[in-house]
Amino acid sequence: MPSRRGTSKRYASPLALTASLLLLAACGSDDDNGSADQKPTRPSTAESPRPGDQKVTLTWKGKKRVYTVHAPPGYTRADKLPLIIAMHPYPANGAAAATISGLNAKADKENFLVAYPDGLNQGFNALICCGTEDDVGFIRTMTKRLTGTWNADPDRVYATGISNGGDMSYKLAVELPDTFAAIAPVSGGYLGPDSAMDSYMPRTPVSVITFIGGLDEHYTGMDEGITAWQKRLSCKTSRPENLKNKIKRTTAKCRDGSDVMVHRLPDMGHSWPGGAGGSMSDPSAGIDATDLMWEFFKSHPRKAP
Repeated sequence: MPSRRGTSKRYASPLALTASLLLLAACGSDDDNGSADQKPTRPSTAESPRPGDQKVTLTWKGKKRVYTVHAPPGYTRADKLPLIIAMHPYPANGAAAATISGLNAKADKENFLVAYPDGLNQGFNALICCGTEDDVGFIRTMTKRLTGTWNADPDRVYATGISNGGDMSYKLAVELPDTFAAIAPVSGGYLGPDSAMDSYMPRTPVSVITFIGGLDEHYTGMDEGITAWQKRLSCKTSRPENLKNKIKRTTAKCRDGSDVMVHRLPDMGHSWPGGAGGSMSDPSAGIDATDLMWEFFKSHPRKAP
């Protein structure tokens, strides 16, 4: 089984610190509804949309925030390309998300944009971990810049991430209405104090494709979380489909028109199925999450609420 780097620190220990983080994560975005009025300064680096990788910094709520944009060969602002926001595990940064997922190579082949935000102190204020920053507001601002300056297609904006980054994709789906067409949490969950409330669910349709490993110590919580998500959205779930490596896949159609596809991999730990490198990639998983999520994203543009 691949290394589960980041797993033990994902939900910070010891117990007292975990309890503290749970409390902070629950209230970390209390001011988010008003944060749209907070105007960040201009980027600290000149933003010049072009093919390849470009690091951009901006000041958000008095702090320097960084994200890296990858544009495919031949990119010009004349094209409205899809955009994937890809988020790293804890502790890590955007470069780790690029390495684990292999999304840059996929973007070059399929012609879409990828943006990798860096969490402050190597983590995102997701549902149960890690930090207290207004990452929802930061990612909203970043996404608006990408649909503006980079001309990304606002109807084809997606989010993915692994571990802490996967948790964050669920939070974005709920707290940024009418922004993301679909999300792809990998070894991440709809977990924690906020998600325990029946009212904590998307107000506009957001489709989900997710991958959870049976050997992941957080499997039970992640499995219960996606089940709760489907129940709240009145999704009708298909019978499990058996894939290779004993993988089971279910699909569901939800009342709001969104879709949910769940891959349960009994022999995988806290990893990215397939993956392109790094200790959190699992090339022996039997499926490739990057390929599957892109196929799912392509067929799921934003739906009207």
